[in-house]
Amino acid sequence: MARIVGDSHGISSITVIDSNEKSSTKIPKCLQDCVQQLDEYFQKKRNSFSLKLNPQGTEFQKQVWQSLQQIPYGTTRSYQKQSEALGDVKAIRAVASANGKNPLWIVIPCHRVIGSDGSLTGYAGGLWRKRWLLEHENPPEQQSLF
Repeated sequence: MARIVGDSHGISSITVIDSNEKSSTKIPKCLQDCVQQLDEYFQKKRNSFSLKLNPQGTEFQKQVWQSLQQIPYGTTRSYQKQSEALGDVKAIRAVASANGKNPLWIVIPCHRVIGSDGSLTGYAGGLWRKRWLLEHENPPEQQSLF
């Protein structure tokens, strides 16, 4: 289940909530498209989003979040490569910090950023969710029994 916050200016926050938290059954009109697109993503009918976004953050954070949207569905990028793409290889820690403050989970795909050695590191929703999202987007191939 997700908590989606937004208004006529765009979606400002998407976070995963535990199923025991109270949720609203009435979805405001300005959030309905987001709910539909997330539903399509989880049904494997969508691999990109076309939503009006309005994340709140510093200019640097917004630049980092914009770069996250360039990582293709089903792929990953290391924090180092993300820093290089932003033009400053030494900014790895700042980039990782901005990723951690991403308010639009899934839509701005910070789950696609991994350690240089391929390890799963840092995800506000928990590493088990990060692993699940990566496997959802790029499931491991099953070997044929024949």
